[in-house]
Formats: sequence, C-alpha cells, structure tokens
Amino acid sequence: MPRIALVTLAVCVLAVAAAVVSFVQGSWLGIIWVLLAGLTSNMTVLAIRRGRAKSGTGTGSVTG
Repeated sequence: MPRIALVTLAVCVLAVAAAVVSFVQGSWLGIIWVLLAGLTSNMTVLAIRRGRAKSGTGTGSVTG
C-alpha cells in the first residue's frame, strides 16, 4: 500500500472520530468532519488503485 494511502486512511479515521465527538456534543460542525472523511476515503481508494496499477497487480479483471 502506498504511503499516501496510509496517510489519507489515517486522516479519514481521525475525521470520523472527530465527527462522532462533534455530534455527541451536539455540534453541527460534525457535518464538516463527515465531508472530510468522505473526501479522504475517496483519496485513499484512488491511491490504492494507482499503486496497484503501477505495480502491475490487480484484481485479475480483463475489462479493467
């Protein structure tokens, strides 16, 4: 797994934790944390796909 994927995964986990804490405290600021978690999860998936494509290992699908 590429290093950037690990970093974005860590940010995603921290953003989810921050969202939970915000919502438990009754703050609507948690919505921003949820959006950040969604963004970083997409970045993680993209980085993993790039890493697999670069190394030549994939899911074995013929069509991509």
